[in-house]
Amino acid sequence: MALTWTRMALIPVFVAVFYMPLYVHSPLLHWLAPPLSAFLFALAGITDWLDGWLARRWSVTSKLGAFLDPVADKILVAVALVVLVQADGRILLALPAAVIIGREITISALREWMAESGARSRVAVSWLGKLKTGMQIVSITMLLFRHDLGPLPVYTLGVILLFVAAVLTLWSMFGYLRAARAWLRDEAGRQ
Repeated sequence: MALTWTRMALIPVFVAVFYMPLYVHSPLLHWLAPPLSAFLFALAGITDWLDGWLARRWSVTSKLGAFLDPVADKILVAVALVVLVQADGRILLALPAAVIIGREITISALREWMAESGARSRVAVSWLGKLKTGMQIVSITMLLFRHDLGPLPVYTLGVILLFVAAVLTLWSMFGYLRAARAWLRDEAGRQ
């Protein structure tokens, strides 16, 4: 649970570092802010994996932790995407960002509704959902980093991987909707 709170606390820190060059005019800070904000974002993303690994290893779970963990992930990703689209408003970022954020809202609403109806297990996190989150974290980290590493075009690769993440995001959403379809049909028939 402490790692979930740490992840949430890192969100405003990486955002502040990302925008710091706008308020502190220093060539060194202008160069350092993107890698530092990428590091802080990646650190927050790693706490997600570490939190789940430790919970499974030590068999320590709580209802509050199970609720907050995916919320922290979604806030982390959504805030980073909003910051990135604000900095580079081209459709190359706006389109996959809209897909990812829209999916997260849709599936969160579906999970909440199904949990209230006693059917949350039908939309439990799948391996595809975990892969999707990992791809989002990697692509966003690359986009925040911005600088090329020698001949490696980090930002361009980040854009490509963000599209891959958007495809995985849609694929996992359709998987969740398919898993919930029979239950949703039964619920509609009871209305």
